[in-house]
Amino acid sequence: MIQKSYDGSPTLYLIPTPIGNIQDITARSLEILDSIDLLLCEDTRTTGQLLKQYGINKKMISCHEFNEDKIKEKIVKELESGKNLGLVTDQGSPIISDPGFIVSNYIISKGFNIVALPGATAFTPAIMMSGLAANHFLYYGFLNSSDSKQKKELESLKNYPFTMIFYEAPHRIIKTLKNMLEVLGDRNISISREISKIHEEVVRGSISSCIELLQVIKGEFVIVVEGNTEEISYDNISIYDHVKLYLEDGIKEMDAIKKVAKERKVAKSIIYKEYMDNKK
Repeated sequence: MIQKSYDGSPTLYLIPTPIGNIQDITARSLEILDSIDLLLCEDTRTTGQLLKQYGINKKMISCHEFNEDKIKEKIVKELESGKNLGLVTDQGSPIISDPGFIVSNYIISKGFNIVALPGATAFTPAIMMSGLAANHFLYYGFLNSSDSKQKKELESLKNYPFTMIFYEAPHRIIKTLKNMLEVLGDRNISISREISKIHEEVVRGSISSCIELLQVIKGEFVIVVEGNTEEISYDNISIYDHVKLYLEDGIKEMDAIKKVAKERKVAKSIIYKEYMDNKK
């Protein structure tokens, strides 16, 4: 399906809001906020303060991770009536480790327009300030809060060759850094907190040194981690076990075989035969 963003049909606008500095909002975002008929907000109190700052008076309804599924039908009815809607989260760009996906995806399935405005998001300045390679990177967002599950996630990323970006809460930051040190090794990282605010701070160095340097455990954290720069060796794991690792991650058998063939730089037919011979 081809969708024309600006064909005049009812639209849901995904509108970024400042992540710290109140001035980090675009003129276009303010124009859309002023023109829409209804605004969906993660927290109406937080958004109300932003609107007041810019002299905008708008009808707001709550739309957050706990009620998105319940209100999606109501939102579609508002669009069916010809209204244009906006969606904001408390800070940054909707859907990027924030609410908005369930509603947006449902609206798309119903054939209505979704227009995403460019604007503030924390990981962009974080990687720009990190001193680490930014030509290729993986935005991961929040790791699992469970210690064992978090380590398993990090294990799956251990051999990833490009820079990785994570968000973390202040009460978990030290534990997460220690898990990274244990699983990934003592890599170069950057930790940014309070981006765009007066107390913005960036800590750079090895993971172990950053744990020592990180004295203030307040604010929102973005961790930028160097990718694996070591040559990966598969000498200590059999082809069968290599395929099994991917199967345990939920990857289909033939897709796992293809991945192993690519990683080992061996013909897929060889990997297939070796795996099937040992599977019996």
